[in-house]
Amino acid sequence: MISCLHRYWFKEFARIFIVIQALILVLFVFIDYLSHMNRILEHDVGFARGLWYVLLKLPYMFAQFTPAGLLLAVICVFGIMNRAGELTALKSSGISVYFLVKPAILAGVGLALLMILLTETLIPVSMARSNHIRYNEMSSSGGVVHARKDIWIRSDNMLAHINFFDPAQKTVAGVTCTTMDAGFKISSRIDAAKGYYDNGQWILEDVLEQVYDPEIGDYHVVIRPKQAISLALKPDDLVRMAQKTNEMSYTELRRYVAKVTAEGYDATTYKVDMYGKLAFPFICVIMALTGAATGMRGFVKNNLPVGIAVGVGFCFLYWFVFGFTASLGYAKMLPPMLAVWVSNLVFLCLGCIYLIQTE
Repeated sequence: MISCLHRYWFKEFARIFIVIQALILVLFVFIDYLSHMNRILEHDVGFARGLWYVLLKLPYMFAQFTPAGLLLAVICVFGIMNRAGELTALKSSGISVYFLVKPAILAGVGLALLMILLTETLIPVSMARSNHIRYNEMSSSGGVVHARKDIWIRSDNMLAHINFFDPAQKTVAGVTCTTMDAGFKISSRIDAAKGYYDNGQWILEDVLEQVYDPEIGDYHVVIRPKQAISLALKPDDLVRMAQKTNEMSYTELRRYVAKVTAEGYDATTYKVDMYGKLAFPFICVIMALTGAATGMRGFVKNNLPVGIAVGVGFCFLYWFVFGFTASLGYAKMLPPMLAVWVSNLVFLCLGCIYLIQTE
């Protein structure tokens, strides 16, 4: 009887979850393609190529929407059982509420593991290809070649390399600017420890400049505390192009954080994203708890749409709190690990209390 009950629950859950996820993803494809229609037409990108750009983001969006889809599916399954009187019959047979929640928890754990697997394998590859189309075929900033770990900028006869960009502070570090003459020989090179953007130009600090003197056939070396340079790129452009942690798996991001820290740069932003890759999937367990508790409530028996609305509100509340605490981590007001896990701890406690109070 027990195994049959679990099989019945998983069958209903899988059916509803697949329908919800499919509807959400199809809606996402239409909205995302239409939102990029102007850019696609402006840069003469074909329909198939533009659609492929959107489809490449589906694994990432599947992982993002999974907690919400899980919550709604669990509410629907328990809500339907509640309305049909099945929950009352099971409880009168001596089956506890906590036993009924067990398959929902298992579903949450399974989907959390699936999200981590996608984050480590498929998502980095698909997002890298999607971002390549966006920044190379659907963008006017053709002078920027960006990789996962550094940025190359071509501006007139200057080639600049930025070793590290902090999206939160909008500062750069490990900057090298090389200027070529008409014969493609290096006429000057600037090395700077760090820099920032001010009044339309980049201000570099701790600068070492080498300028070639053809009369002596050698370079003059000048050391300056600050120097302004002109680059056809603003911090917001770097934010859009350099902050691509969704192209990295947790393992890759952990190695990158270790590299950046070893070089003496502040890796706070990337630490928050790194811990977030493990913290965010855990919300599936919390959504399963909350969905079960909501679906078993008395008001859902007569009004399932209200239960679904409660679930949607809970999702928005979690994403708001998660984003807020993560921003505190970016701003260094909270330690990176605490910034992404505190929302999970708070909502886990709320979910457990909500379940205990279930009638």
